[in-house]
Amino acid sequence: MTTRLLLTFLSIAFSTTLFAQTGSVKGRIVDGLDKSVIEYASVSAFNAADSTLTAGQVSTADGSFMISKLRAGTYYLRVAFIGYASKMIPGFSISAGETKDLGAITLERGAKSLAEITVSGQQVTSSNKIDKQTYKAAQFESAKGGSAIDVMKNLPSVSVTGQGEINVRGSANFLVLINGKPVLTDAQTALSQLPANSIENIELVTSPSAKYDPDGKGGIINITTRRGATNGFTLAANAMGGLPSTTTYNNAKKPVRFGGDITLNFKQDKWDISAGGNYNRNDNTGYREGEVFTKNFQNNTITRFPSEGERSFVKENYAGRASVIFSPDASNTFSAGFFSGRRHQVRVADILYNNTTSDLTTNNLIRSLRYFNSNHQTKNGNFTLGNFDYTHNFKDKSALNASVLYERARLYGNTTNTNVNFPNTATVIQTVVNPYENPIDGYRFKLDYSIGIGKGKLESGYQFRYDTQDGKFDYFVSPATSQPDANRFRGTAKAKNQINSIYSQYAGKTKKLDYIAGLRYELARRTVRLSYDPNPHILNLSNLFPSANLLYHVNSQLNLKAGYSKRVQRTNNYELNPIPEREHSETLEQGDPDLLPGFIDLAEIGLNKTLKSGSLFATLYYQGIKNPIQRVNSVYADTILNRVFTNAEFARSLGVEAGLNLQPFKWWTLYLGGNLYNYKIRGDLNVLGMTTNVSNNALVHSINTNHTFRLSNTLFVQGNINYLSARPTAQGEDSRFITPNTSVKKSFMNGRFSTTLQWLNMDLGTEKSNRQRITTTGLDFYTTTNYIYETDVFMLNFSFNLNKSAAKAKLPASEFGDKEF
Repeated sequence: MTTRLLLTFLSIAFSTTLFAQTGSVKGRIVDGLDKSVIEYASVSAFNAADSTLTAGQVSTADGSFMISKLRAGTYYLRVAFIGYASKMIPGFSISAGETKDLGAITLERGAKSLAEITVSGQQVTSSNKIDKQTYKAAQFESAKGGSAIDVMKNLPSVSVTGQGEINVRGSANFLVLINGKPVLTDAQTALSQLPANSIENIELVTSPSAKYDPDGKGGIINITTRRGATNGFTLAANAMGGLPSTTTYNNAKKPVRFGGDITLNFKQDKWDISAGGNYNRNDNTGYREGEVFTKNFQNNTITRFPSEGERSFVKENYAGRASVIFSPDASNTFSAGFFSGRRHQVRVADILYNNTTSDLTTNNLIRSLRYFNSNHQTKNGNFTLGNFDYTHNFKDKSALNASVLYERARLYGNTTNTNVNFPNTATVIQTVVNPYENPIDGYRFKLDYSIGIGKGKLESGYQFRYDTQDGKFDYFVSPATSQPDANRFRGTAKAKNQINSIYSQYAGKTKKLDYIAGLRYELARRTVRLSYDPNPHILNLSNLFPSANLLYHVNSQLNLKAGYSKRVQRTNNYELNPIPEREHSETLEQGDPDLLPGFIDLAEIGLNKTLKSGSLFATLYYQGIKNPIQRVNSVYADTILNRVFTNAEFARSLGVEAGLNLQPFKWWTLYLGGNLYNYKIRGDLNVLGMTTNVSNNALVHSINTNHTFRLSNTLFVQGNINYLSARPTAQGEDSRFITPNTSVKKSFMNGRFSTTLQWLNMDLGTEKSNRQRITTTGLDFYTTTNYIYETDVFMLNFSFNLNKSAAKAKLPASEFGDKEF
């Protein structure tokens, strides 16, 4: 460490001396159409006297560049980026010690690129860079009025299951960033809180570099929200409402759907201030059909308990957000954000069971019972969180950034199972109640330093992460039973996670090659303390996470890329909590305090191609996973299955993903994305002390397509389909899942006001849309459940933007999100 600090000091001292004898040129690369920044643009400096290449640089995440150590003289610049027309900056002079600021340099989109596709006044674009793919959220009209999940499910690498689980390249484990800030929570929970209307871009970082947290075997998803572009005041408001679906499942209550969000943004020179709030009530109705049997070899019996009934959700959330960015001068920037919100969810699962027990050998009926299970689960979360950031740019063009994030969450709820006779429902057989309280506190501190060295940039940093969770869980049964392990169903589970990490990486560019290489080191400690176990469950980890990315520019229309990244699938507190919860009449849910994190090797190679009327990318990827975390079933009792988390030995995915943007005609634009991979899992599973072997593999594919038809300058029709094929699990298979949608959008007042009619989850009587079957099997059990969700839902959305032509509104988003809701 002393040697590294000495080398850094000598490098800074040398750079300072050199700057005194030479000059520099700086600027910022932006899109000529919408003024958005362009990252990884190539900037080359040529000597005006003989046109020799003197130096080069790559624009950073904010589009800026700095070329240092230029001898006094006259130069010109060449700026280029794939999909844009190259631009020459004519001759300018630099004297010793001078820094020439060229300001904003605009690049115009090339004639052969997907330059501008107007959809309701917003362009539809996507781009592929050295380590990520970027997509405009505005192109997906079916997502309006929904959440970030509704936008994400259209991307080529992403699929969403019937349970709302998000998968990136087939993995539900990935890191979520909002405006570059980490969200240390379940992705589904955090993203369901973020309104789709507030999103500007979604970035898929499939081969992350060392400066990012290594969390997530699927990589990283970074969501950028709308923000002010020029000085002035902006206002954006959206409202939505919907009707119950045209299909009915005789649910007890009809769903309620309405909500809205409003955002105010003021930007004036040194200040950028935003405030916003949102309310959303979007219930879901549905039905489920189940078929289950368990075998008791000791008693030589088989128990079957088929079931059917309602499964619906009440979903409500509201929140307020604010952020302030203050830049007193060119060297200093301060920013702060605040979020406060509440989420409320009620799940109703009223299920009719027909239980029979028969002789395993003769199949003769021994006994039967028909009963009704009323299952109500309530989950509540109150969240308060904030962040503070400071950035300082030094005279030698190095930069220091400090960031603090803090969250305080109060989670509570209960699950109530009431079993009654059927059809005489007045007779109660048993009531089980599982109330819980689960407060969470967490924070992180991060310090980053970057400096230009040679033709690239060296970045280094330190981060400290810490969170605690203090869960209290109860279990009440009426009438009381003589359950021998009842004490294990109540108590406390306290978890603490502490992670120290340091990283260093270097990014640079030659004439045709961009590269990033880095290394991250983590020292982590996880502690789980249980009320019924005097011995704490402690896990200490010390790991290195290398990464490397290459991007080779074959020509202005084609580039090739390759990447490698070491990742980790961390355990969350829900997976670690071993205190069982009676999730349904037939299931118990519990975790494992000794669960191991999974370690992943990610590798990919691919190409990006600009076409005459669009763009294309294709990527071949590999994921090798040690200790993959699995959720599996075992038999707890003849009519109860135990769902637990455990580790398998190894899993791997080998696949290819591709995306295509085209504009065949002025009135028709299309987007097509797909992912095809082979998934294989093998090894022993330790399920509550019992070891079983698993070996399962299959070919999986997903297709997302989006078509927009321009009927006039203000009227558009869009249709999209999200399809996910059947896929293997550790003990069985999840069936295919498909959701088609159509929307019609009309804009008024020069695009400041618009209304959109959505037809979601289209089924048209085929009984194929928005339903999914989940099947698992073992030596002594079999279970299959068909989840049937509502179809043919109609929604109406209204949007209004004040000063829309002058600025884009910013909706501040939660830095941490809802933690383990």
